[in-house]
Amino acid sequence: MMIDSLFDEEASMSDILNAIIATKHQEVAAARQARPLADVRAAAEARGERRDFVAAMRARHALGQAAVIAEIKKASPSKGIIRENFDPAAIAASYAGHGAACLSVLTDRQYFQGDASYLQTARAACRLPVLRKDFMVDEYQIYEARAMGADCVLLIAAALPLSTMLALESLASELGMAVLAEVHNETELDAALQLKTELIGVNNRNLRSFEVSLATTLKLLPRIDNGRIAVTESGIASAEDVLLMRSSGVHSFLVGEAFMREPEPGEALARLFARQPA
Repeated sequence: MMIDSLFDEEASMSDILNAIIATKHQEVAAARQARPLADVRAAAEARGERRDFVAAMRARHALGQAAVIAEIKKASPSKGIIRENFDPAAIAASYAGHGAACLSVLTDRQYFQGDASYLQTARAACRLPVLRKDFMVDEYQIYEARAMGADCVLLIAAALPLSTMLALESLASELGMAVLAEVHNETELDAALQLKTELIGVNNRNLRSFEVSLATTLKLLPRIDNGRIAVTESGIASAEDVLLMRSSGVHSFLVGEAFMREPEPGEALARLFARQPA
């Protein structure tokens, strides 16, 4: 399916997500033919040097700082190319030098023009833990993530039944990776809270209307218990947005597009998070 066809007037993000998930199942089937699961599992189990994603975030909290998962993203389905001069290693080094706690790297090819090599080169360029940002639907992708060096994987509650999320989380944990469980509403949060993960990402973008509202995070926050880390995603564009979240008790952020459009992504990160809450 062509990307442009996903974004007609009648399309919603849930429609787009369904199309992407269908593509992922096709990609996994093709990947299993090209490289057997046993080979990917062996590569994952042999992968050394695990970086503790959750500990990196908690370390920033302990210092009274925001824990920023800074994203490396070349393009998006709706907006096309976001960053023409795309150098994952340089971007990663810039983020690491300006206060990021962790990285998020898009590896989806068809819709986001990502690649596994971007994660590998970004991770090699710094000491930060790295999230594989992709649409995970199968155990094959979890093994693949560890084999490429990921320290954390994303599980999107809107895209997966609870049974699959539980199974993929269990496998990720066995391989030494953290899980960021992403939710958009109360129903998805109910499912995510049945996982063991400490990381609950709240995406502020409505799946049907495309509207972005930070009120989504604030609405769900009271239901995220104190033992977990609430990560606000989408819509963080100004220092005022950051202060609103932090004054409300949210100290973890996943931000990408706002940085990708800037000449120096790390400097943009430092500016956005320079002000501290009173």
